[in-house]
Amino acid sequence: MLQDPTGHLEQSSYPSLVELLIFRSKATLLQLRAGIINRWVKPVPKHPRASNLLHQPVIAELITLLRSSDQDALEDRFVLGKIQNLRVALQNINGIEIPKNGVFSFWKQIGQPIQRRGYAVGREIRQGCLIPSIGGGLCQLSNALYSLALNTGTEIIERHAHTQIIPGSLAEIGQDATVFWNYVDLRFKVHEALRIEAVLTSDALVVRFRGQKIESTPKPIVESKQAKSLLDTAHQCDTCNVTACVKHIPQTVPQKSLGRTAYLVDEYWPEFEHYIQTNRTTQDLLALPLQGQRWHKANYAWNPHGFQQVKTVTLMTLRRSLASRQLSAQGKSRQQQLLKNDQQLAKAYSKWLTYDVTHIVVMQHLLPFLWREGHLGGRTFDVLMTRLPLSVLQDRLDQAHCKHPQSPTLGDFRANPKLVEAENQALQSARRLMTPHTDIAKLFPLKTTLLDWSLPIVATPPASGKSILFPASALGRKGAYGLREVAQALDLQLHLLGPELEGENFWEGVKVSRSQLDPLTGVGLVVLPAYVEHNPRLLLRAIAHRIPVIASTACGLAQVPGVTSIPTGDLPALKQAIQSVMDS
Repeated sequence: MLQDPTGHLEQSSYPSLVELLIFRSKATLLQLRAGIINRWVKPVPKHPRASNLLHQPVIAELITLLRSSDQDALEDRFVLGKIQNLRVALQNINGIEIPKNGVFSFWKQIGQPIQRRGYAVGREIRQGCLIPSIGGGLCQLSNALYSLALNTGTEIIERHAHTQIIPGSLAEIGQDATVFWNYVDLRFKVHEALRIEAVLTSDALVVRFRGQKIESTPKPIVESKQAKSLLDTAHQCDTCNVTACVKHIPQTVPQKSLGRTAYLVDEYWPEFEHYIQTNRTTQDLLALPLQGQRWHKANYAWNPHGFQQVKTVTLMTLRRSLASRQLSAQGKSRQQQLLKNDQQLAKAYSKWLTYDVTHIVVMQHLLPFLWREGHLGGRTFDVLMTRLPLSVLQDRLDQAHCKHPQSPTLGDFRANPKLVEAENQALQSARRLMTPHTDIAKLFPLKTTLLDWSLPIVATPPASGKSILFPASALGRKGAYGLREVAQALDLQLHLLGPELEGENFWEGVKVSRSQLDPLTGVGLVVLPAYVEHNPRLLLRAIAHRIPVIASTACGLAQVPGVTSIPTGDLPALKQAIQSVMDS
């Protein structure tokens, strides 16, 4: 391309439609040739994810920013497209392990960058101009891989430099590698087994190599914060103003920055509903199992009004509901199926996370699955905390099991360690956590927003009485063993709900009665000394009816008026609290 003395490209130098067709024809022939060679003549393997080298030392690391220091609103759609492209590509890069003397091929590893595989319109440098292109921006990843390969002594088999150097980038020091499907590739051979880890934080691409220890401790390479992501405006398709060029883009992009929030929810919580309705905008997306208000399902009664998009998985939800009726009331198989349901729902929601979703508000049980597959990379996200983190939850169950080793339920299931680690990493990376549960909130005091519990609106109160209600099934995690011991010591009569899941005749030696109508009818005190209680709805209803409540701190109601909060697992405190209410 020719330039005039002012630096602008001459009108006649811009490619015509015929020239673009010729370029496309040549590229197609080269792609066909490369496809034949790569498949039948000199095939290169695609390397799988593995964990054999997970604990090897980091021998090199590189951090590059996702957005440039001078980015403006006109660039937003292409930068967001680039981030989406990196997000998709990393699903086939992060965690792969290359065996000794193995060859890495960029295109073999990530596959063809096409729209149906999730790739979006980003930017690529072609013939001196930045043009829109599906999969554009993947060079940020190939640059990083080449730079690390170069600095760890691998054998470079194929590498192509960019035709245009962007100030402040790796190209300025000759550590860049351009790629173009599938004949302009990046390939290198490793001399020792190598693990590649590549992730997106909210603002950077982080790529690291793990492998055989090197003599000196490597320092992370960080690309200049002053890197310009674009060329001058005369070489950008949306700002060059040369309308004769077939690649010209009319300047119809709004001047404000792009980006919207996706709210990914499941079971209805009124506290989270209030938070969402207070913070949502008309550009945002709401993803929910089904529209509960339309189907008259109170457990999915989220308000869908005021969102740009509302997405549902109605058939999946109906199947899940039918299947749940066949689940056992307790046990390993039940917990495994519930986790599988969460994974399926997260996968369904991830399909709606388009390139312009820059922030996500997600319910906690979906979090580890979205994190593990990289859908949260390059975005900020907040978490609606519906339970204790898996690591804390399992530790609490272990402690309770040590106190009550005879329990068949306290030790019957523990989550996969990889899932636990994925959730821990995601919670550490989250921008904010939201919960009304005081016991969960105190785990993350610096990043948690404590919401108010929503008390139900009560009409006619149930008939009052003096019964003591245990508002749960007989489960170790609900504090059944401790309450049984105190009830025997104080000769209490308990009003019970649910089956005896700890075994037949669990309440032998305790005077008990069963609820037939409203569980709060005839109740003068509600007691729940649980080790684990995440969603204490019946306790909240009792509070709304001004029935005294004694609950362990694990119930998360420590700051709610009308609740006597006792330390979890503290039987003397439980006994004293019950005596105090009975004597008043």
